[in-house]
Amino acid sequence: MTKLLYITANPNAIENSFGLSVGEAFINEYKQVNPTNEVVHFDLFKENVPMIDGSVLDAWGKLGSGTSFEDLSAEQQAKIAAMGKNLELFSQADEYVFVTPLWNFGFPAVVKNFIDNFTVAGQTFKYTENGPIGLLENKKALHIQASGGVYSEGPGAAIDFSSSFLKNALNFVGVSDVTTLFVEGMAAMPDKAADIKADAIEKAKVVAREFSAVKVSN
Repeated sequence: MTKLLYITANPNAIENSFGLSVGEAFINEYKQVNPTNEVVHFDLFKENVPMIDGSVLDAWGKLGSGTSFEDLSAEQQAKIAAMGKNLELFSQADEYVFVTPLWNFGFPAVVKNFIDNFTVAGQTFKYTENGPIGLLENKKALHIQASGGVYSEGPGAAIDFSSSFLKNALNFVGVSDVTTLFVEGMAAMPDKAADIKADAIEKAKVVAREFSAVKVSN
């Protein structure tokens, strides 16, 4: 069974978020077209997604020097266990949909935490004599990015550090088929916000109908 991991990073309610509204339209259409596929929603603002901090670095150092997991502090055990759970969840999925807002030129910090949770040497990529290579083959991803201004093209493209970052992070672990759907300009053109949203929803439905239809390979 194909598993789609639906990853959202917005604390707003769906009705108050352009990105989440478009994401919901994608998922609803996807489920109709692929009724036997499994869809797992992972809300980064509600799940435990540890950041790499001093406690985690100390735990990794201890584990690397032979300390057993049971001898780590309770805090370290909780963080390492959560990171391992997130890594497993990501690795076992076949398809990914990320829905993120563009806040001050980047995605919310918790998205970077999640990327750090699944970018693990020996698990999702490995080092070779020719450099690192991704280990997650035959997977694909969609990134739905919402922003008040226009950042997919023009002057704003130079300060969008979100869509390119996520695409490169996914490529690094082997997910080479990555599409970005921009939902943008609602604040810059408030009189067109409703039309922008409606157009993005229709585009999301088209992508959803074709998302699992094409087999991808690296």
